[in-house]
Amino acid sequence: MKKHLCLLFLALIATAASAQPLLRTHVETGDVEGVPDGPLAVYKAIPYAAPPVGDLRWRAPQPAKPWTGVRVCDQFGPMPPQPTRPGRTADMMSEDCLYLGIATPATSAADRLPVMVWIHGGGFQTEHYAGDLWRHLALRGVVIVSIEYRTGALGFMAHPELTKEDPGHHSGNYGLLDQIFALQWVQRNITNFGGDPSCVTIFGESAGAISCSMLCASPLARGLFHRCISQSGGSFAPWTDQPRSLGMDASQKGAEQQGLAFQRHLKKKNLKQLRKMDAMALCDGNVGFGGFWPCVDGYVITDDQYRLYERGQYNDVPVIAMTNSDEGALFTPGNIKAENYQKSARMMFGDMADEALKVYPCNTDDEAFHANGDAFRDIGFAWPSYAWVSLQAKTGHSGAYAAYLAQPSTRSFSQDPRRRGVAHADDIMYLNGFFLTHPDEYPAEAAVAEIIQQYWINFAKTGNPNGKGLPYWPTFDDSKPTTMQFSNGASLIMRPNREQIDFVDRFFKAKRQQAESLRKKH
Repeated sequence: MKKHLCLLFLALIATAASAQPLLRTHVETGDVEGVPDGPLAVYKAIPYAAPPVGDLRWRAPQPAKPWTGVRVCDQFGPMPPQPTRPGRTADMMSEDCLYLGIATPATSAADRLPVMVWIHGGGFQTEHYAGDLWRHLALRGVVIVSIEYRTGALGFMAHPELTKEDPGHHSGNYGLLDQIFALQWVQRNITNFGGDPSCVTIFGESAGAISCSMLCASPLARGLFHRCISQSGGSFAPWTDQPRSLGMDASQKGAEQQGLAFQRHLKKKNLKQLRKMDAMALCDGNVGFGGFWPCVDGYVITDDQYRLYERGQYNDVPVIAMTNSDEGALFTPGNIKAENYQKSARMMFGDMADEALKVYPCNTDDEAFHANGDAFRDIGFAWPSYAWVSLQAKTGHSGAYAAYLAQPSTRSFSQDPRRRGVAHADDIMYLNGFFLTHPDEYPAEAAVAEIIQQYWINFAKTGNPNGKGLPYWPTFDDSKPTTMQFSNGASLIMRPNREQIDFVDRFFKAKRQQAESLRKKH
């Protein structure tokens, strides 16, 4: 198996290297030149919008300015402002961040290859589009585009003054508008990189996966992509007119309240003073305040997404939704105590707390670690993915495929020895080539990575993951074993963690009914 994987990888490189990559081309704002990366041409920073600085802060993205001559795209653009940490310093960040990267195996603009557009995660607060250009996927015959978008307060703060100055009376969701603007850019320009604008797949992880689901529901994104892959995320929780908290998303009204609280937190009098603040100072002011998140603004996000899917009002494209078996291990404090978990569970679940503590039992500190991790997995990732595929199976016409990554591995972003499965973000290693380039050390993981990548590429090409040499993967049916589990190969199972997911489903239905009842009263 190890030898086979190594030979397959070398064959991919050899096949792609048979012709010269497309190292110079043209976009709507000027000529660009990439850099060779083996058989690929890589363009590391192409501006797709004007820098959102000065008066453009907290406004919809605007067109990039043209340039003369050839723009050499050999360096990645800066990260959007975010809290600094080791390896990510302030000099690496800038409010001028609306760039995208492209890795293309095309040898001419006439190749018309499938396109995969990556939307990075980071809780809508952090991370960078240059984290990976998914070269291993590109070597399989697709054009990869990785986009940046505004994050944190700069990307998602709503505010009454912003709402008032906007012609449509909307605010917040600037980061989502960036994503849509980038997808529009792809439609207009990707042909010049050998890509097919009629065959675009969006894919993302965590907040990137949540973004993908929001784009699937947004009328502004209609026709800009044709398939969607979600890795750990979806936006189907109920919303409230209060600031986002305890599993509930916020309406624009609720998000505006958070924006005003942030203004008071920074000791500023108005929006004008906020716009004059240094971007990094604004970002540092966000530390300890709480994160900003997309809101239901009636424009980008028109309504509770669960209700939109119930009514069939969404961009009906084929979708793969995958979750990991131990997502919450990455987010659970190592020193969590049973008493503290029980208190937080009672605060979170309210009248349903007794039932929650039966579904996620906790009598010891070790049990608290697992109970907290499982609840985090299901509320944040597994239930939204289930809601997505089950609703689309009922109201849509395009295929919805469910996946579950449960491959045992010593390699993980979670370092807690109590981890029992695949932690949040571990799926990235199956797609970015890490396991495929370490088959001797991780033979089982490398085999699973090969299977996942084949499914993903088949899906990007046709809207159906199935292909020669792979186990057949049917569309989701909750009454049959249609969830594809990746663990020591690939096999179909019934929906995993059914008892817990069904509880979360009842919990969110109760929350949604409560929120809708309150809105009717007011």
